Amino acid sequence: MKRIYKSISVLLLSGYFLSCESIVDNLNTDPNNPTDAPASLVFTGTQLANVVVQEGIASLLGSIWGGYTTGYDRQWKDYGLYNVTAGVYDTEWNNVFRGVVMNGQITINKATTLGNRKMVGITKVLMANSVATATELWGDIPFSEAAQISAFPHPKFESQQNVYTKTLALLDEAIADLASGVGTVGAEDIHFGGDATKWTQVAYTLKARLLMDTKQYEAAFAAAEKGISTYANSLYAPHGTTTGVNQNQFYVFLTQSRPGDISAVGAYNVGLLNPAGTTYRGNAKTIETARYLFYYQPTGVNTRGVVEPNTSSTTTAKGFFGMDARFPMVTYMENILTLAETALRTGKGMTAALGYLNTYRSFLNAGGYIDATYRTAATLKYEPYVADDFATGGIENKDGLTPENALLREILQERYVTFYGTHLGWNDERRTRKETVSVKLQPANGTQLPWRFIYSQNEINSNKNAPNPVPGIYEPLPIYK
Repeated sequence: MKRIYKSISVLLLSGYFLSCESIVDNLNTDPNNPTDAPASLVFTGTQLANVVVQEGIASLLGSIWGGYTTGYDRQWKDYGLYNVTAGVYDTEWNNVFRGVVMNGQITINKATTLGNRKMVGITKVLMANSVATATELWGDIPFSEAAQISAFPHPKFESQQNVYTKTLALLDEAIADLASGVGTVGAEDIHFGGDATKWTQVAYTLKARLLMDTKQYEAAFAAAEKGISTYANSLYAPHGTTTGVNQNQFYVFLTQSRPGDISAVGAYNVGLLNPAGTTYRGNAKTIETARYLFYYQPTGVNTRGVVEPNTSSTTTAKGFFGMDARFPMVTYMENILTLAETALRTGKGMTAALGYLNTYRSFLNAGGYIDATYRTAATLKYEPYVADDFATGGIENKDGLTPENALLREILQERYVTFYGTHLGWNDERRTRKETVSVKLQPANGTQLPWRFIYSQNEINSNKNAPNPVPGIYEPLPIYK
């Protein structure tokens, strides 16, 4: 506005005479509330909306119900005990369908008019990322009629299986668009600056994620083979240090908006990583201290005196949820561990599966994604496993499982530990909950673990096609029945 006023002053002082018509032109136009924007700006807005989806309730509540953190105070203590209402999910639902899907559709239309297939392809990946998260959390959701209010004021909910099928098809379209080489994307892409190779790999890893959810393991392996091939190609949400602008959302929640509401007291993941715990997963070849300290602030480190998610943001200690810490959305870590699990599940043999797992352990041994402020020779070790480690009596098979099941348990546990802070660990836990080998979470309240989020109260109230009766949190999602 200052620039607008300055421009008007310059014109007047320069002796220009404005007609009465020009004075009242656009009088009712609010420059702070534009009704349209170029494709590049809507595209960036769609990217930011997807970041909000991945770091919002999906991360906060998914982490609690997935055993990474615990609800400690006020409403979040109740949420941790599975006492939630539909209104809790209004913002997240809106972020998915208005923030990402609607803006994504606008971006695609604008980019198509410009002949920019690269922007179209990236946008489809973003939409697939958010829609995948939504169906993983809620099950049946609107898809074909979603976020088109004028045409479909009451969008129909589609079966979860249909949503998976259509999201996979959307990713295939994105891959074809990116392969076309048509169009340009630069700085408006906050993640990769328009790098089509990186976006293509992200699309394949997302495909593998969806195929894992539905236990199509052979297809998941094939997709992951074309997925993210190096840590540098991982899709992270970038963050900065400006308050109210670009800080890590988990950091803001834990330190500014709701300090004290979430801790990690009694969290399952703490037990796995804490060297002083009775369920510590370390062994002669594995030291998890660095990862534990990167993830958590142990008792006595913080003012509250209880173990908490690590929000440290100093030059000597940068926690996983630090002020400017990047947030993982689709990563190399997920992809290589998908290859490990699916190689074992599809009969490619222990040697192949162990090879992928050891590739990942080598990555961790070199520091991996753990911030350098926590890496020392005494706190970090991931030596390669050999087949004998999973034989009866081996360091990873003290309880007499078959070697294959012992290796599967280690891969699932490694996936679980790696997916800290996201909803992906809860995805895996639900996918394998009924199987013999799985991460065995215990309910925080009662005798049941939750299976899903509740539909948004706003959606229930405004959409006559919303499910009725509304399924509760203990109703398994269709893919898990």
